[in-house]
Amino acid sequence: MLLLKNIRLVDEFGERGLCDVLVAGGKIADIGQSLNRTDAQIIDGGGAILLPSFVDLHAHFRDPGLTHKEDIHTGCRAAAHGGYTTVNLMANTKPVCSDMETVRYAKAKAQECGLCDVYQCVSITKDFDGETIDHIDNLEDIKWLSDDGFGIQRSDIMLKAMVKAKECGIGLMLHEEDAAIFALDSYFGEDIHTLRDVRLAEITGCKVHFCHVSTADSMRYIIEGKRRMAQHHGVTSITCEVSPHHLFLCDENTGRVNPPLRSREHRQALIEAVKAGYVDAIATDHAPHTPEDKLAGAPGFTGLDLAFATCYTALVKPGHIDLSALSKLLSANPARLMGIAGGRIAVGELANLTLVDVDNPFIADESCIHSKSKNSPVLGMQLYGRILKTIKEGRITYETC
Repeated sequence: MLLLKNIRLVDEFGERGLCDVLVAGGKIADIGQSLNRTDAQIIDGGGAILLPSFVDLHAHFRDPGLTHKEDIHTGCRAAAHGGYTTVNLMANTKPVCSDMETVRYAKAKAQECGLCDVYQCVSITKDFDGETIDHIDNLEDIKWLSDDGFGIQRSDIMLKAMVKAKECGIGLMLHEEDAAIFALDSYFGEDIHTLRDVRLAEITGCKVHFCHVSTADSMRYIIEGKRRMAQHHGVTSITCEVSPHHLFLCDENTGRVNPPLRSREHRQALIEAVKAGYVDAIATDHAPHTPEDKLAGAPGFTGLDLAFATCYTALVKPGHIDLSALSKLLSANPARLMGIAGGRIAVGELANLTLVDVDNPFIADESCIHSKSKNSPVLGMQLYGRILKTIKEGRITYETC
C-alpha cells in the first residue's frame, strides 16, 4: 500500500490542486486532502506532479537476435526510468517477428522482468519479404502489424494487407518510405507513400496508424484523410504519431535517424498539428545501437529514458500545449489505440503512475539513460521534466536515488 502526499494531479482531463493519493491492491483507492494510513508506505511528493504512466506505441528492443544493442530486460528498465509502464515493440528482430512463437518469447521475458507490460507487433509481410501476407491468418490476439524500418513498396501488397488486416481485426502501423525515391529526396519519399496509404485506408476502412510522421505534406495528407473519413463515415480509422526528436530537433542538429531530422519549417508544422489536435500520440521510436553501429551509419536514437523531458521541453515549456494535453498524447490516447486501460487518474483505476519534477532543469548525460545503448541526440542539452518515480499497478518500478 502506498500513500502519495502533497502532489498535483494532471491527466487528460486537466490539473487538480494539491492532494493525496492512496494506492492499494494495485489500484487507486482514494484521492483527497490530508489522507492518513498507518499501514501504508508514505511518499511525500513535495508538490511534484503525478501523471498517468506513459504508453509507448513504437519501440525497438532488439530481442531476440540483436541483444548486443538492447534486450527485453534493459529495454523495460529504460521504459520504467522514462515513466512508461507499457511498450509496443516492432518486429525487426532476428529472426523477424512473423509468428506467434516470437510474440510469446517477448511477452514471457517481459513478465519475468516485471517492469513493463510488453506488446509485440508482427510483421505485415513474412520476414519482411515485401510480398507474403498469408502468415496473418495464423495470428492470435495481435493488436498491430508493422514492417517498420522498411515500409511496403508494392501498392498491390499494401492493398491486400489492408483488406486482410481488416478481416482479422488487426491494425497496421505504417513506416512510409518509397525506397527508390527516398534515396533521392527523403521528403518526397515519405510523402508519396503517405498519400498512397491514406487513400487506401479510405477505400478499405482498415485501421491504419502512421508512424513517426516527419514532414508537413505527410501530416497534411493525414489530416485531410481523417477529415474525409469523418465526413463520410462519422468516424475515421486513420491515426498518427510523431516522435520526440522530430518535435525537439531539426536538420541543423546532428544525428542519423529514419525518417531524418527535418527543417525548422517542417518541425513547426508538426508542432502546429499537435496544437490543433490532429496528432494522436507521441511515440519514441526507441532505437538503440552500439557506438560501432552508429559510426557505421545505423539510423535511430534511444528515446524511452528522456522522452517525457524532451516533449515537455519542446512543447509545454514554450507554451505550445499544456501538461494535460501532453499527458493525453503520452498516456490516454496511446492506451486507447492499444485497447488497454490507462491515461486517467481516478478511484478504481489501475495505479500506473509517474511522478515528475518539471520545475528544475537538468543537463542530459549518459547517467540519464538506463538503456543498454546511449545513442541519444539530446545528450548535453538542458531539459525539464525529470522522472522521480514510476509506479506499475501499485509497485514502484523506478525511483531516483
